[in-house]
Amino acid sequence: MTTREDLLVHTFVELTDSLVDDFDIIDLLTVLADRCVELELAHETGILLADGYGNLRVMAASNEATRLLELFQLQSDEGPCLEAYATGERVSHRDLGEATARWPRFAPEALRTGFLSVDALPLRLRSVVVGAINLFSREIGGMAEANVVLARALADVAGIAILQDQALRESEIRAGQLQHALDSRVTIEQAKGMVAERAKSDMDQSFDMIRKYARSRRQHLTQVAVEIVDGTLSMDQLIAQQATE
Repeated sequence: MTTREDLLVHTFVELTDSLVDDFDIIDLLTVLADRCVELELAHETGILLADGYGNLRVMAASNEATRLLELFQLQSDEGPCLEAYATGERVSHRDLGEATARWPRFAPEALRTGFLSVDALPLRLRSVVVGAINLFSREIGGMAEANVVLARALADVAGIAILQDQALRESEIRAGQLQHALDSRVTIEQAKGMVAERAKSDMDQSFDMIRKYARSRRQHLTQVAVEIVDGTLSMDQLIAQQATE
């Protein structure tokens, strides 16, 4: 029989595996949502994640009713997850029946869904916040502090995994951009050599000719170099322009 301690260890293993292996963010967050329920940290959970523009999206929920409530939260533009994401801090309300002044649309809908209290925690690494998790309870009073500490630890691991994945992808993009720049530099050097040979100029003069031609036509330097190398741009045309300037 699996104990709560066994499940907790297994959960941390599942989440930390994503720190070293290729993983799917939706699967990671679904595991987090389900485990928070199985570990009895909440009756139901929902997780929102920010897109590249900072707009929150529902990424996981422990059941369909909770997913719909999270969508309602976004549509209403109010609720605990939005506040936790905006502030980077825990947001808690021990009695949603008394939260209508704070969340006039969200609180009644949460009550209709069957939830009486809520805690929301940010998904973050230090000051960088990528989303938030809602932990709903069908009882008044909210989470015990020991459960808050545990839920925060799980949320932090998920936040670290997501940010690491983003950093890796950005690094790959930067590496691709660097490789493109290196490849472009090779092409420019080839173009300079071709112009130098044809125009009987040195390499500096050849580069200046290419640059002036690119600027006069508002083209990228690399684009002109490519056209020289592949023969799209006539060498006579390039040299003739220099004579008119």
